[in-house]
Amino acid sequence: MPMPPLAPAVEKDQTNDRLAASLFAEVLIADQLSRNLISRALPRGMQISHFSVLNLLAHVGEERTPAQLAEAFHVTRGAMTNTLSRLEWAGHIHIRPDWDDARRKFVAISPAGRAARDAAIAAFMPLIAEVVRDIGPERVRVALPVLRELRLRLGGAISDE
Repeated sequence: MPMPPLAPAVEKDQTNDRLAASLFAEVLIADQLSRNLISRALPRGMQISHFSVLNLLAHVGEERTPAQLAEAFHVTRGAMTNTLSRLEWAGHIHIRPDWDDARRKFVAISPAGRAARDAAIAAFMPLIAEVVRDIGPERVRVALPVLRELRLRLGGAISDE
C-alpha cells in the first residue's frame, strides 16, 4: 500500500532541511578549498591565522588587545596568545603594555608585518580575482548579501553561547 503524501508543513520542513544541509556543505567545502588555495600562496612560514591577524590590524589601523583579537576571531585567548607570539617573533607585530593598566597589553602591526600582509595579498589576490572573473562579478554581487547575513547570524549564534 502506498504511503500517504506528507503534510505540506512536514514536506516544507524537509525541503528547508535539505536546502540548509546543501548550503552548509557548499560553505564548508568552499572554506576548505579557499584556505588550501590561500595557504599555498602565502609567504613561507605564514599561516592563515597569522595573515588574518595582520589583515585585521592593517584594516582597523589601530591597536587591539589580545582579548579583542581573540573575540574577533572566535578563538580562545590561549590560541590568540600563541598566534601573537609567533607574529611577534617574526617581527610582524609590536606588543606593548597598557600604560594605565599593567595587566593589559596592546598589539599593533609593524612595518614588517604590513609588508608581509601586502606580500600575502599580492600572492593570492590574482587567484581569487580569477575565480570571481570566472563566476562573473554580477553573480558574486548577488551572493554577497546572503553570505554576509549568514556570517552575521552565525557570529551572533557563537557569541550567544
